[in-house]
Amino acid sequence: MQTLTKLFLTAAVTLAVAWSPARAGNSDALWQIVHDRCLPAADGAPIEQQCAEVNRAGGYAVLKDIVGVAQYLLIPTARVTGIESPVLLEPDTPNYWREAWNARHYVDDALRRRLPRDEMSLAVNSASGRTQNQLHIHIDCLADDVAQALREAGPGIGTEWAPLPSRLLGHRYRALRIDDADLSRTDPFRLLAATVAQEGGSMGDQTLLLVGAHRSDGAPAFFLLNDHVGPGDAASSEELQDHTCALGGRTVVKP
Repeated sequence: MQTLTKLFLTAAVTLAVAWSPARAGNSDALWQIVHDRCLPAADGAPIEQQCAEVNRAGGYAVLKDIVGVAQYLLIPTARVTGIESPVLLEPDTPNYWREAWNARHYVDDALRRRLPRDEMSLAVNSASGRTQNQLHIHIDCLADDVAQALREAGPGIGTEWAPLPSRLLGHRYRALRIDDADLSRTDPFRLLAATVAQEGGSMGDQTLLLVGAHRSDGAPAFFLLNDHVGPGDAASSEELQDHTCALGGRTVVKP
């Protein structure tokens, strides 16, 4: 037992170093944390649990990111490289977006308030716009200027892809509205993949941002934004999030 404990402690130290800013070049750091630390800890291994949640039935873990005051990551417990993985389109693959949206309470808990629906966002970067080769959905506050731009554009966003009227951080995003309040019937990966296939594009070049929204009649919905790799554009919709949560921090409840 002492030998086993020593092995787990050694692995923990290795992973902590691997996921530090100094070792940002380790593209397997997230996978190593989830596979070699969070899952064993959930199974009773004598190591500290690093993940906020491990859901074996749902096939995912939730991890506090080292960047940001309230940013969390939803990470599959199976090996899934990223947005380009064909595994995401298989019929028995979990809807990770739905699970990530349900996990937004971790952001609320960190901020000690409940963010309005249209200030919460989920992001997945393209293959060239990410540093980690394990799928992870960024769960965090939406940037203030992006939230305002979407409020203004919202009435014109329909259920078919169309370019947004203005660029976001200099990039041309397109958007559509999802009339599915809890994503029980909609998987954004599948929704985008069908369009990309028709266009002859590559899923690895795509990025997605999901933002909570309301229809004109007040019904809860989502806006799904998409950009793709191009000259000077790595297609990282994470850029539209605010990891300082300045928007959400305006009315943080004091202890």
